[in-house]
Amino acid sequence: MTSNAKIRVHFKSNHADSDSFPPTIEGESVFAITKERFDNAIENYPDLKDKIEPIFDWDLDNFYESMKTAEVLVCWDLPTENLAEIAPNLRWIHIIGAGVEHLCPMDWVPEHVSVVNNRGVHSAKAGEFGLMSVLMLHTHIPEIIQNQKNNYWESLYSSPIIGKTLLIIGVGNIGHAVANKCKLLGMHIIGVSRHGKALDNVDKMVTTDQLDEVLPIADYIFMSTPNTKETLNLLDKRRQSLMKPGVGIINVGRAATMDYDALIDNLNSGHIKAAIIDVFDPEPLPSDSKLWDTPNLLVMPHISADDGDTYIPLTLELVMMNMRRYILKDELNNLVNPDLGY
Repeated sequence: MTSNAKIRVHFKSNHADSDSFPPTIEGESVFAITKERFDNAIENYPDLKDKIEPIFDWDLDNFYESMKTAEVLVCWDLPTENLAEIAPNLRWIHIIGAGVEHLCPMDWVPEHVSVVNNRGVHSAKAGEFGLMSVLMLHTHIPEIIQNQKNNYWESLYSSPIIGKTLLIIGVGNIGHAVANKCKLLGMHIIGVSRHGKALDNVDKMVTTDQLDEVLPIADYIFMSTPNTKETLNLLDKRRQSLMKPGVGIINVGRAATMDYDALIDNLNSGHIKAAIIDVFDPEPLPSDSKLWDTPNLLVMPHISADDGDTYIPLTLELVMMNMRRYILKDELNNLVNPDLGY
């Protein structure tokens, strides 16, 4: 960036497309970055008003022309081939989601370009969803819904949840938000992460290679891991067999981290009592999927962490804060490690 030149920022929003993101028309307005939203956001950053030149675009309508001079790209996805030639001035890319597996392997990233993600934007909403889901499982809501479909009355009682064990696999921003909420109920929280470092409101942290040891003691399991080489099929058939009979499962991370065929079998047998699943592949979930008719499974339409009112404002706050750091030549927040894929 030259001292007098404005920083050209290309905001790429996507029209709804079942092969891209957002896949549904409802999501189009939720995730679009418009001039109006940008103008509202920058009011809180008056020091940046005269330093940014924003370009608002849809899909690839003006992408290649704009990228000839853009320094910053804010988007969900992008054409990655020959990016260094297409965008010679590009210095950082902000991906408006926490997961970047759709851009992996990240060997396309030019040496001089940093990639950041949206970690943190999802936390408040996802924490509430996680708390709700754990309580729904504990209160037998999936089974009660199943009974209602079958016109069947059965009094399914539940005790207070205090003392029950919640295993959180993937204790990033989302998983930790769920830990904070559920700890308020007096639950025993075990966290699993790549590093296993201690966290507030998590009673015990273990590394991923200790997962087999803690699976059998969990009453409820909350999955919030990204889809990486390390997490692919993490909860496979073998690991599901290690779980305590009657366990309840929630997945808000990525579909590829869990064997859904094994999940269906385990729900049908009763080994897994109930599940709340928010992530699928593909999305929307096809109408002929076996998951729709699996007993005691709630199919959620990928709503656990996305919020139509605050998602883009919070995203733009991350962009603005990083813009300040970029101008000062400080390291950007939320940097993605291309080798790890998150």
